[in-house]
Amino acid sequence: MKIARYTAALVLALAMTIPMAGAIRLVKPTPPKPAEEAETAETVEPAAAVSVEMPKEPEPAAAQEADWNLLLVNPWNTLPEDFSVELVTLASCGLKVDKRIRADLNEMFSACQAAGLRPLICSAYRTQAVQTRLYNNKISRLRAAGYSRESAVEEAGRWVAVPGTSEHQTGLALDIVSSSYQALTKKQETTAEQKWLMEHCWEYGFILRYPSDKSEITGINYEPWHYRYVGKEAALAMRDSGQCLEEYLESLEKDAAQTGTSPASHNMTENRFA
Repeated sequence: MKIARYTAALVLALAMTIPMAGAIRLVKPTPPKPAEEAETAETVEPAAAVSVEMPKEPEPAAAQEADWNLLLVNPWNTLPEDFSVELVTLASCGLKVDKRIRADLNEMFSACQAAGLRPLICSAYRTQAVQTRLYNNKISRLRAAGYSRESAVEEAGRWVAVPGTSEHQTGLALDIVSSSYQALTKKQETTAEQKWLMEHCWEYGFILRYPSDKSEITGINYEPWHYRYVGKEAALAMRDSGQCLEEYLESLEKDAAQTGTSPASHNMTENRFA
């Protein structure tokens, strides 16, 4: 009887352990998913690069010195290596100039035309390649006329600027002629258009860049057709003083030295007339 009760108790105990083992298997933790299948790997974006707002490239007008209109380019002061200019094409002739002088140039031409005259722009901005071609052509013509190589180079430089020393490469210079007489000769000064321009160009910020009595200072022979934009204030000052650009800039340097102020940079690295 005791054996029977013991056997029954043993069977009952075994029966109770079977479902408990199943319960243990049910709560056994499942292995983690592979990384490529994990939710975080699917939803987390790669770290974004830090966005730093870079300053905008300066416009050509801001990149140059404040007195851009007084930039000196002549046989002794070459165009700065980092020079850049924003050009605009003139509708009247298809030539290009510095964008900043267009308004004053248009006003000057409108006034000249209103006076019954017909000025014509025959040359404006030039690239280095164009200036080189013009310079070499001048040397070739002089050589054909009997000049020695050395003499031809020297004489050519007095009529056509050596590449890199031409104001036409700044976009601030123009060759203006009369529609009725377009030759670039001294006779140009006798035309009604040139007489008007020489008298009134300063009102619009322009000067006759190479006067007949300043060749030793400018390094360029008299050109009664070559006009240069310098701004209205400087043009008025030069008209009143009779100075050419080199002399005017020299006076600014002296004034700055006397007052102890720092003069603006005008690219005057060498002064041949001091």
